[in-house]
Amino acid sequence: MGGYVEIILLAMVALFVGLRLFSVLGERTGHEQEMAPRPVDRRPELKPVPDPVPDSPASDDEAGESIVSPMADSGIRRIAAADRDFDPNGFILGAQSAYRMILEAFWRGEEEELRYLVGDDVREAFIGAIEQRKADGHEMQYELARIEHTVIEAAELDGQMARVTVRFDADVSGVTRDSDGNVVAGSLTDAVETHDTWTFARNVRDADPNWLLVETEEAA
Repeated sequence: MGGYVEIILLAMVALFVGLRLFSVLGERTGHEQEMAPRPVDRRPELKPVPDPVPDSPASDDEAGESIVSPMADSGIRRIAAADRDFDPNGFILGAQSAYRMILEAFWRGEEEELRYLVGDDVREAFIGAIEQRKADGHEMQYELARIEHTVIEAAELDGQMARVTVRFDADVSGVTRDSDGNVVAGSLTDAVETHDTWTFARNVRDADPNWLLVETEEAA
């Protein structure tokens, strides 16, 4: 009798386990829907965006005149042939920046800053003027209001040394004051027209791309 009871209990346990497996796994009929493969994310095609065109002096057609005078044309061509990186438009932009930086350094009396921007002779002249100004107790408070016109008037290549002369027509405003604060030069209300010719020089074989101011002159 005890053996029959044991067999019945084992059968009930097997039936219970079978029912549990069926409820969890289900019955496969061969018609179940297959799980679709996960689609591969497609990256959008990246197209290069062109770099913005830097501001540059207007061309002949836009401005009605060239940034290089006829007298400087042959010299510019020689410099460009010796230095493939030389570009008149880029040079003019750099010259305008140098014009502003050098003037502002001179007005502030920043002798150390001038050492990296001008040649020996010009630096000595500037420093002499700054020292004289200090001795007189004068202080310059000027600013470059705008550069009206810039043109390359002359250019030459002597061996490996290139020299380019640029004319700047600009408006400068400000005053010079004495130790008591009195205005001794300049104007508080009106900008003054200035006309300068500056000559920049550089060895075209030098790894340093910077040009130095080597000569200044007041233009007519």
